Amino acid sequence: QVQLVESGGGLVQAGGSLRLSCAASGRTLSNYAMGWFRQAPGKEREFVAAISRSGGSTSYADSVKGRFTISRDNAKNTVYLQMNSLKPEDTAVYYCAAARYLTDRVEVRRYKYDYWGQGTQVTVSS
Repeated sequence: QVQLVESGGGLVQAGGSLRLSCAASGRTLSNYAMGWFRQAPGKEREFVAAISRSGGSTSYADSVKGRFTISRDNAKNTVYLQMNSLKPEDTAVYYCAAARYLTDRVEVRRYKYDYWGQGTQVTVSS
């Protein structure tokens, strides 16, 4: 069992930056591929970014490519999402998720993730 806790959300003006953190407990995070997803009101939860177990591979949704950066520190059991040049359409609840894999791969499919955090709200004002 992995427990995930997100933090770092808040209210920011368009063009600003936020850094989300996802702290894991219960298991060693290095055994898991990690991802960030988001859900806006009235919309389905969507993929944002993913990172492999080692951190050597990453993947991004087209809507955030070039603006967001996912990273991880396995020694601290923490995954990060650096969000720059934020837009009002980035407003959503952001969730981190963990998928256990034996290989060092990224995972973009929501249904492949086994554990989820409770989410952190990000609001971008125009």
